[in-house]
Amino acid sequence: MAQIIVPSNIFLTLIIVAAAVAGSVEAQSPSTSDVSVADIVTPEFFNGIIGQADASCVGKNFYSRATFLEALKSYDQFSKIGSIDDSKREIAAFFAHVTHETFHFCYIEEIDGPSKDYCDESNTQYPCKPNKGYYGRGPIQLSWNPNYGRAGESIGFDGLNSPETVANDPVISFKTALWYWMNSVRPVIGEGFGATIRAINGALECDGGNPATVQKRVEYFTEYCNQLGIAPGDNLTC
Repeated sequence: MAQIIVPSNIFLTLIIVAAAVAGSVEAQSPSTSDVSVADIVTPEFFNGIIGQADASCVGKNFYSRATFLEALKSYDQFSKIGSIDDSKREIAAFFAHVTHETFHFCYIEEIDGPSKDYCDESNTQYPCKPNKGYYGRGPIQLSWNPNYGRAGESIGFDGLNSPETVANDPVISFKTALWYWMNSVRPVIGEGFGATIRAINGALECDGGNPATVQKRVEYFTEYCNQLGIAPGDNLTC
């Protein structure tokens, strides 16, 4: 088919108009660079989670929205992914897992953690230290000596010699959760919420390991998606 030849002056006019329209559309289209996590994780949203923890919970005097936002300053790419709805889904996913791991911010440390062995003796780069436990601590329940070692190097604390720092410093505690999220969970978030479950506790819960806990995580996720006015998407389970 022969092409229609457009006179140069008309062609130039079309280019100018097209550019103006494109610029207008670009200016009006929301992007993740405009997302403010603080505007999404409002006091009402955060308090709606921690408010469900019993008054006797140690986490109620440890975790706070302020310390989360302070920790977030070191991870400014958190929630900066895809569309605004994608950003909100990431936030909903993060807090769904945190809610499950800490029981609405009730727990700082894993129940009966000191009695459990989380020492990977085969890892010589981050060897376990005497009388130190690498059980779950913090919002995402950081576990195992390699994770404590790597998180400590990245954040700036001695994760191997002082793993208890994660249970004593609320900002560092949230930083470990965000560190783990950005390194181990963010890479698979586009595959659906189910992939994030697998990245956090797949060995114990996925593929029929513990369907009840998988379902509980999904319930929290869909609840938070509803609060944020977005669809949860596909592939919710593992």
